Amino acid sequence: MVDHLQTHYKHIIWDWNGTLLDDAWLCVDIMNSMLQERSLGTLDIDRYQRLFDFPVIDYYRRLGFDFSKESFEKSGTEFIKRYEMRQNELVLNEGVKDTLEKINLLGLSQSILSASSDVILQELTTRLGLRHYFVKVIGLDDHYAFGKIEKGKAWMKELKKNPDEVLLIGDTSHDFEVSKELNIDCILIPSGHYSKEKLLDLDVPLISSISQVLDFI
Repeated sequence: MVDHLQTHYKHIIWDWNGTLLDDAWLCVDIMNSMLQERSLGTLDIDRYQRLFDFPVIDYYRRLGFDFSKESFEKSGTEFIKRYEMRQNELVLNEGVKDTLEKINLLGLSQSILSASSDVILQELTTRLGLRHYFVKVIGLDDHYAFGKIEKGKAWMKELKKNPDEVLLIGDTSHDFEVSKELNIDCILIPSGHYSKEKLLDLDVPLISSISQVLDFI
């Protein structure tokens, strides 16, 4: 249900990975290669969606990474390098461009706030032909998915919109946490890195596809 949401939004903040970008399958594939090299149990998409969470270091621990033998920085960088090598395989989730275009035509501005590396984010949004839809594309300065809340607070100050005029759309509990810290509304789409069952535990509206966003703005 989304009947408590505002209807006078002026700006949409999008999450990237799993929300706009269809990349959960690649994260599973890369992680499985790393797990096999360490003689650890592998993932399917259902197990991945159950175990993945923020901070990412805790997700690695759940998978069995032993940080007394190797640092999180080493394993995290290894994952990102493999992701970068295969990022040209990635495509958008269904309906993304059409939805972004319609939101633009409604006169709302849009941005991306992502826990992804800023370098990867800038490259992918350009390659996939999305950059012109956004007034700003914000990634993180490292590979380890820390600091999305801090980046969001800085962006809200720069954006100069009232919190009730801004809507955040994502696919994980961390996106919901970010929205609460920014005091803005949130919608989640269980299409990426979290299962629907995990998101149902949150006090947040869920929609089944990205095109449904248009029903609530």
